[in-house]
Amino acid sequence: MSFMELMCIEFTKVKRSKIIPLIFIAPILVVVSGVANLSTYFTAEYKGAWSAMFIQSELLYAYYLLPLSMVVVCVMIAARETQNNGILKMLALPINRKQLSLAKFLVLTFYLLMEMVVFLVVFIVAGLIATNTMGVTETLPFFYLLKWCGGLFLTMLPCLALMWAITVLFEKILLSVGLNLLLIIGGILVANTPAWILYPYCYSGYLVSCSLHEFSSAVSETAFQLFPFLPCAILVFLLALVLAVTQFGKKEMR
Repeated sequence: MSFMELMCIEFTKVKRSKIIPLIFIAPILVVVSGVANLSTYFTAEYKGAWSAMFIQSELLYAYYLLPLSMVVVCVMIAARETQNNGILKMLALPINRKQLSLAKFLVLTFYLLMEMVVFLVVFIVAGLIATNTMGVTETLPFFYLLKWCGGLFLTMLPCLALMWAITVLFEKILLSVGLNLLLIIGGILVANTPAWILYPYCYSGYLVSCSLHEFSSAVSETAFQLFPFLPCAILVFLLALVLAVTQFGKKEMR
């Protein structure tokens, strides 16, 4: 069975799941509340309204809601195989279990991308309503919003790989969910220490915090630095993904 066939099978498995409605919940909640809170301070002469609304909405979303929603998606994808011993039936077929794990991770990545698109669309709609209501004439900075959403997606990938690795390693769903939740909660604390670069659960939040500092101080010294972040993030991503791919299905085959 080819890898593309595996991908099609994995998408078919989750086609009727509740994942798609789930990825709408967090973006709608955080964007509507963030835009509603900030819109009360806008005037027609307000400068940087779009940036202020976007950063305000992203803070809570990047540190907590986005990682939490991805943990739930991880569990839902893994649960499709544990129900009725589905994983044993899959492994009994002439299927490469490493390719199967990679296919599942790519499906997970697709839902992360989809959630970022939902976040961007919901924010634009809510922002247009808020700015038109308050008479703000500032032009929609589409490429600015697209850039930060892309950054949020990319910085979330190492965290996503680690989430999937934890989900694969722990047979009990409660253990994997509990550990992931604990790591998510500690993200904002680690982000304020030099150890943030080794902690993928705070990467996206740290990116938004840097954009907040840059916006509030109007200087670029606090901008997110790609080095040494990028080599470290790539290493974490690869190690976590290799761990998930190599360990997938091992405990079921014993």
